[in-house]
Amino acid sequence: MSNLIKPAPTTDSTFSSPYDELNRRIVGMLQEDGRVSFRTIAETLDVSEGTVRNRVNWMKEAGQLAIVAIVDPASITYRSDAMLGIKIAPGHTPEEVAQRIGKHPQAVYVLWVGGRFDLLVEVVIEAEGELSDFMNDHVYKDPGIGSVEIMTGIQMFKNQFLLKRDFTIQPPA
Repeated sequence: MSNLIKPAPTTDSTFSSPYDELNRRIVGMLQEDGRVSFRTIAETLDVSEGTVRNRVNWMKEAGQLAIVAIVDPASITYRSDAMLGIKIAPGHTPEEVAQRIGKHPQAVYVLWVGGRFDLLVEVVIEAEGELSDFMNDHVYKDPGIGSVEIMTGIQMFKNQFLLKRDFTIQPPA
């Protein structure tokens, strides 16, 4: 039947919600190993393979699940890794400075925060001397940056990756 139309995602919140117990367990297994087969998940959770496939597909279509490969930077040796605490200069906004800093691939994390700093920026540099180049070219010359504190890592105790997307998942009412 070549004229089949794919149905739109259901509005049934229990089927597509990541807060559904079965979906949480499926996602948990995928977080452990994103390549685990639907068959293995189904056998472990005592449901049909089709149920797992349908639930994963519905969560993906609803924008609640993405299965991607992420390299753990803690497993890669970088020459320099620094966190910058940035205070914004008067007459400028955190958003405009974040946009300028965030366009550079060395800035892997940019967050507007409350407290002592306005922005926290994580910078990862692969070659010796590039941190000073980055600071001179992209931080010290930026008129929107009033001051910056450079904090370099000494020892990593925990590094947990969380995939951040442009959507948020709201729990059911």
